[in-house]
Amino acid sequence: MPEQPLRDFASLIEEARRFGPKRMSVAVAQEREIIRAVKEGQDLGLVQAVLVGDGQEIAELAAEEGLSLAPGMVIDEPDWLLATRKSVELAARGEVDLIMKGKANTADLIRAVLDREIGLRTGRQLSGTIVFEVPTFERLMVLSDASINIAPTLLQKAEMIQNAVATARAVGIRRPKVAALTAFEFINPEMPATIDAANLTLMARRGQIKDCIVEGPIALDLALSQVAAEQKGFQSPVTGQADVFLCPDIEAANIMLRCIIYLANGKVGGVIQGAKVPIILISRAEPAETKVNSMALALLASLPG
Repeated sequence: MPEQPLRDFASLIEEARRFGPKRMSVAVAQEREIIRAVKEGQDLGLVQAVLVGDGQEIAELAAEEGLSLAPGMVIDEPDWLLATRKSVELAARGEVDLIMKGKANTADLIRAVLDREIGLRTGRQLSGTIVFEVPTFERLMVLSDASINIAPTLLQKAEMIQNAVATARAVGIRRPKVAALTAFEFINPEMPATIDAANLTLMARRGQIKDCIVEGPIALDLALSQVAAEQKGFQSPVTGQADVFLCPDIEAANIMLRCIIYLANGKVGGVIQGAKVPIILISRAEPAETKVNSMALALLASLPG
C-alpha cells in the first residue's frame, strides 16, 4: 500500500512502475487499442504480456503499432472461447499475475474464471471496481459495480464493499469512507436499496464489513458536498469525503461511470476483484489510456497487503 493516498493516475502509474513489470495474459488480443495499450504498458515497465488469440492478426497489428513480439509472447489460438480459457489457465498455473480482456466475450471470460477445473475461485464474490479521477476533485475515488453484479443482494453488496476497499487500499486510502448510494438519505420500505444501505452501515459498525466506514442510505450530493450535507442537516464522517461509491445496481453504476467519463471529462481504470488474480475487464470502446491506467491499478491490486 502506498504511504499516502495517490492523487491521480500519473502518480498511480509511477507507483506501479516501482513494482513492475508483472506478467499479464490478454484474452483474444487481436484488437488495435489492446496492442497499443500493451506496447505502452511494456514501455512503462508495467507488464510483460502474453497475447492469446489469432497469431497472424496479432502479428499484423503489432507490426503496424511498433510492438516487438518476443519469443513466446504470442499463443496462437484463433478460437475465441479457447483463447479465453487459455488466458485464464495461464493464471491458474501461476505463469501470469494479471488477466486482461481483449476481444473476448465478457461472459466467456467470467465463466472461465469461475470454472472449477481452472481454479481461480477464492470463495469471494467477483465484483468490478473502477478508480476514477475528475478535474473537480484532487483525489482518486472508487466506484462499484458497473460490470459484474446486476442486482446484488445485501450479502453480495457487503462483499462488493470489501472488494472496493481492497482497491481503495491499493491506491493508498487506508480506511476508506464508503457511501452506500440511494436516491435520498432516508429509509423507505418501498425502496429496497435504502434498507440494504442501512443494513450495510450497521454491518460495518459491528465489524462484519472491515477496514472502512460505511454510510447509507445517502444521496450522491451528500457524499460529495459538505455544503449540501449542512443544508440538509445530515451529519456523517462520509459527507463530502466519500472515497468509495457503492451503487444499488449495475444500471446506476454504469450510468454514473458514463457520466464520469463523458460529462465530467474523467479518467478511469478498472479491475475485477475476488479471483486469485486481478482481472482487467474494460469496455472495448475505451481508449488505450484507460487500459494502461487499468494495468497500473491491477498491478497495485496484485501486491500483498
